[in-house]
Formats: sequence, C-alpha cells, structure tokens
Amino acid sequence: MNQHTTQAEGILSLAKEVLKIESAAVSALSDRIGDDFVRAVQALLACRGRVVVTGIGKSGHIARKIAATMASTGTPAFFVHAAEASHGDLGMITREDVVIGISYSKYSPSFPQSSGKALSSSRLPAIPTARWPAKLTSI
Repeated sequence: MNQHTTQAEGILSLAKEVLKIESAAVSALSDRIGDDFVRAVQALLACRGRVVVTGIGKSGHIARKIAATMASTGTPAFFVHAAEASHGDLGMITREDVVIGISYSKYSPSFPQSSGKALSSSRLPAIPTARWPAKLTSI
C-alpha cells in the first residue's frame, strides 16, 4: 500500500464514522420532541406576520442562517441581534410575528431585560431553543 491509498482509506473511514455519529444524534432527537415541539410548529403555522429569529454570538450566526433559509424558501423571516434589539430594532417586530430565540447556554434564550419588558405587553409567541430543555412561552 502506498501513502496515498492509506490516506484515502483513513479519510473514508473517518467520514463514515462521522456520518454514523451524526445519524445516531439525529435519530435520538425523535425521543426528545413532544408537546413543546407541537406548540412551536402550531405557533409558526398560525403566524400572520414574520418569523423573527434572534440570538447572540455563535447562536446569532445560526439564527441569521435560519432566518435567511426561511426567507429564501417562502416564509417571511428576518434576524434581530438580541443585544441590539432595544436600540431600535424592536420597532421592526409586530404583534403578528413569532420570535424564535436561539441559545446554547443552559438558560432559555431571551432578549435583554429591557427589550423583554418592551415586548411583554404584546404577548408575542416565543419559541425558545436552548441546549437544555426550554418551554414555549410568550415574551
């Protein structure tokens, strides 16, 4: 065996192992979805406005991609940086919108406290997503 063949076999072996690990992780998700998932889907289906996706840091990058994907596939959506929401971006959010908050931390995602207070009177449906279980709430 030459070095190229050995390297190619190593690459293929690693790729196959990664796919096995990732497919097991996706399969395990089926045991974790329940009533919160149903309520989140129902909120999105009932949305008469736009889907507002928010996050900070890497979660913000993911939120931006989700909003762009939704918009490009026909669901009106846009990204709002959670930390900047109270500096004027709250004006883009209407009572007809649904907010998806993305966070990796163990705390449920939210706008900063000042932004959350401003939105709380509107009772927008909010879909918090976090590394740890979070409940569907309204902001």
